Amino acid sequence: MLQFTLKRFLIIIPLLFLISATSFIILAAPPGDYVTSYVARLSMQQGFPVTKEEEASLRNQYGLDRPLYVQYYKWITKVMRGNFGMSTTREAPVNDLVKERIVLTVGLSFLTIMFVWVLAIPIGIISAVKQYSILDYIATFSAYIGVGTPNFLLALAIMWVVLDMGGGYIGGLFSPEYIEADWSWDRVKDVFKHIWVPAIILGTDGMAGLTRIVRANMLDELHKPYVLTALSKGLPVWKVILKYPLRTALNPFFSGIGYALPQLFSGATILGVVLGLPIIGPLLLSATLDEDMLLAGSLLFVMSALTLVGTLVSDIVLAWADPRIRIEG
Repeated sequence: MLQFTLKRFLIIIPLLFLISATSFIILAAPPGDYVTSYVARLSMQQGFPVTKEEEASLRNQYGLDRPLYVQYYKWITKVMRGNFGMSTTREAPVNDLVKERIVLTVGLSFLTIMFVWVLAIPIGIISAVKQYSILDYIATFSAYIGVGTPNFLLALAIMWVVLDMGGGYIGGLFSPEYIEADWSWDRVKDVFKHIWVPAIILGTDGMAGLTRIVRANMLDELHKPYVLTALSKGLPVWKVILKYPLRTALNPFFSGIGYALPQLFSGATILGVVLGLPIIGPLLLSATLDEDMLLAGSLLFVMSALTLVGTLVSDIVLAWADPRIRIEG
């Protein structure tokens, strides 16, 4: 098991550098840069164009006049020391801009995955055991609705219903008095009052999909000889189900941790804009539109690192649950 874990960990390191370099190149691919956008805005505000000398001075100040590989080398060496540099558009250290958002993003993702697991597993089991019953039809119909409804549309619908019923605004993760406050126990409790709404909305799609996966896997396992043998020996039905076929049916849950995180990050971007969530997604969108390469590159690096760590955890848990994985891997 240790050798399996070490092998997976060693694969992550070159992948992280490859992803960061690719992201940096893609961000730099469109014509223009931050200075181009800044000069255009400044010219509109002043009413007369910025001179070429001033533009060249700004590009030299931000290091954008150097070759792309030099810019990447300087950035990645700082990142390896834990320094993500300065945001050009916000004129603040990237570390200060992202550290709270990383914590909130990871917390939201964790709660979303827990919500998905707690509901998808029992619903999938019941739907398989009670195949073609009214419960199965309800679960199947709900799953199709959940998969087919975009998260942001569901958020808008919930906000409209709550406001129509006389409720308050359900967006954000903090009450107004805690938005700029320092972290304290009261602020943590305030987060938990608000975070369940985006967690449920984000988890709807994943819960619906995983419910169908558990149902399909359970139906495949329930009619296999080892299950029929256990039942013929007089073992209780639910004990047989929970001890034998469920273990095999849960493998997609463990392997799904790796791809669940990027799905949550991508889905949370639009949802974060709709609900005004202080997480990574909306900040990445804003940095990309502003052509703030250091901020956007740092956020992509963090998201890639979290995704790779999630994949590592997924591989380890799956190998622990199914010995065949670590023997073959």
